[in-house]
Amino acid sequence: MLLARLLKPAVTAGALDLVDADGRVHRLGSGTPALTLRLHDKALHRDLVLNPRLRFGEAFMDGSLTIQGGSVYDFLTLLCEGQENVQGILGQIREAFAPALRLAQQHNPLERARRNVAHHYDLSRQFYELFLDRDLQYSCAYFAKPGIGLDEAQEAKKRHVASKLLLQSGMRVLDIGCGWGGMALYLARATGAQVTGITLSAEQLAIARERAAKAGLADRVRFELRDYREMTGTFDRIVSVGMFEHVGVPQYSAFFRKIRELLAEDGVALLHSIGRSDGPGATNPWLRKYIFPGGYSPALSEVLPEVERAGLWNTDTEVLRLHYAQTLRHWRERFLARRDEAKAMYDERFCRMWEFYLAGAEISFRYQGHMVFQMQLARSVGAVPMTRDYMTEAERTFLHTPDVAA
Repeated sequence: MLLARLLKPAVTAGALDLVDADGRVHRLGSGTPALTLRLHDKALHRDLVLNPRLRFGEAFMDGSLTIQGGSVYDFLTLLCEGQENVQGILGQIREAFAPALRLAQQHNPLERARRNVAHHYDLSRQFYELFLDRDLQYSCAYFAKPGIGLDEAQEAKKRHVASKLLLQSGMRVLDIGCGWGGMALYLARATGAQVTGITLSAEQLAIARERAAKAGLADRVRFELRDYREMTGTFDRIVSVGMFEHVGVPQYSAFFRKIRELLAEDGVALLHSIGRSDGPGATNPWLRKYIFPGGYSPALSEVLPEVERAGLWNTDTEVLRLHYAQTLRHWRERFLARRDEAKAMYDERFCRMWEFYLAGAEISFRYQGHMVFQMQLARSVGAVPMTRDYMTEAERTFLHTPDVAA
């Protein structure tokens, strides 16, 4: 069977039984298999060879492929712990043409950007509350100490971001891609800054405004339904957490030029984004189709040249490696613990889609070179101190600042 031959080189850390749609068993790897991959549709014999990166996820969602003896996370771990990349025939062709294809895939005019955001972020608050922390932080947490939980790690992330912004009371701050408002509310409460948060999600906007009013911060934090390209004015600080992945490579030049335009002469910006350690690539086709249309995690080699061309100083860059793997582990476990509630909101296929997404995302950070980078930017060479000591001192100060409740 061609599919068994394709999978065999990837199964190096254990064993797997593959049962095809005719009931034939194909043993892959060495040892006694704990997992069985069972195909229920003969079309998968061909489809999984031609394009496994798309069709495996679709088949798992539809139930035409099932895993026995463990979870989809266990199966993906078994495949990805090895060095071989299971692309399939069509996948190899796609990879060869990826640089040209992504120009079309990541073309991101305003209306398309709004549709892409609505596809993922306009799901109900009740759904996201099933697995996110109490502040609804939907980005990489910061595990400052071993053994801390998700809530504490997300609080640590906000402190870590804030420590790089050198904020003072009354400063004007722009939060690009503000989500449900947690970061903007934290910065206003912790520092006395005046914060403007922008999002393209109507659902997030309503919740962020509600939270600002409830926290008594509506006079210091305002939220708007607006794209970064539509912003005008001058800000002392700009922060963007978990939004840059939706910008798209063709728009990087415009993005960083806009950052420079909006920043005060002595201003500071902090960009927090998913990245990839192995150079430019292409977004997984299943992820692009079902989860993040238009999304792309860049290599630093794609980002830094545009920073330089925009006339910005890269005053500090930090790479967070396994922090997002830990974050996703918490999200996956919390989602599975409340899966029945998610099914009552949507349906079984939706739950399978999210189970596959959370498992695959965690795997990408554990074994496939994904990471998170935080890049501090400025217009002026003297906008930040000459050493990084101020970050540590600020984090200690923020430890005594009460967090904003969700």
